[in-house]
Amino acid sequence: MNIFELTRELIEIESISGNEGAVGRFVRDYLADLGFEVETQEVTPGRFNVIARSGDPLVTFSSHIDTVPPFIPFSEDDEKICGRGACDAKGVIAAQVFAAAQLRAEGLTDIGLLYLVGEEDGSDGARAANTLHNRNRYLINGEPTESCQALATKGALRVVIETAGKTAHAAYPELGESAIEKLLDILSDIRSAQWPADAVLGPTTYNIGVISGGRKANVVPDIAASELMFRTVTPPDAVLQRIREIVGDRGRIKQGFTIPPVHLRTVESIDLPTSVVRFATDIPSLTNWGEALLFGPGSIHHAHTAHEMILKADLLRAVDTNAGMARTLLASL
Repeated sequence: MNIFELTRELIEIESISGNEGAVGRFVRDYLADLGFEVETQEVTPGRFNVIARSGDPLVTFSSHIDTVPPFIPFSEDDEKICGRGACDAKGVIAAQVFAAAQLRAEGLTDIGLLYLVGEEDGSDGARAANTLHNRNRYLINGEPTESCQALATKGALRVVIETAGKTAHAAYPELGESAIEKLLDILSDIRSAQWPADAVLGPTTYNIGVISGGRKANVVPDIAASELMFRTVTPPDAVLQRIREIVGDRGRIKQGFTIPPVHLRTVESIDLPTSVVRFATDIPSLTNWGEALLFGPGSIHHAHTAHEMILKADLLRAVDTNAGMARTLLASL
């Protein structure tokens, strides 16, 4: 099977986060048939990471086998492959697998492959994999970076801000206390606040993703809430502290998941452009797998969309790039 056929096989197996069992079994069996030593690590019942080795790995390719919903069937034309996971990250995986097979055919060993569940929903697979004993020195993580070597990734902080008020008849708003107006004041202060910036990562950004509240238009609202996502360039705790200062006693803050920003290694001898990516990866949860690099074909702007796709030419180039990165890293040890 060629790289386009492998990408198709992966896409055609629905693997929305929580339902990765079938694609995990396919990846396990495919890598075993290629001659890799393969094992699995159960993360939750029916869901498992796939770990493959040639020798005792010092350089490992890694990515995730889960996707966001909804499932989108495979399609293709002469230039591109489409479908859920085409670039995030099943095409990326196909390019890594073909690179690893190429390295084995050249007689190189000490190469690994690590394919994880749950990246799109909290990285439970990566956290489980981080407990595995290994001597790995470099981790080439695969995500759609537009075929650039990533210099760094922004961190993430999710928070919910809740406000409380007092109900009253809307004809007599002075008898009540509007939770929605409190929330709007807080969000206005967040929008006008100065947030940290970094010379490499750029500015902290945020998205006010969800707003809810109230009961009816003729009732002064006693409840309101908003969920925000910050993309951080400093430790998330510093941003959380600033949010607490802004909110004060006007509301309640519920902290969600956090991911720290990460500065990454690059291979200078590989002739590729570099970039900084804003999206989160499994890398912060894989600290025991060596120094991390981030590279992959495809664009994050196509991921998670109804038109997800990857160019066939980018897939083919990524095989050689991945192989070249691994060769250089192995030679440096």
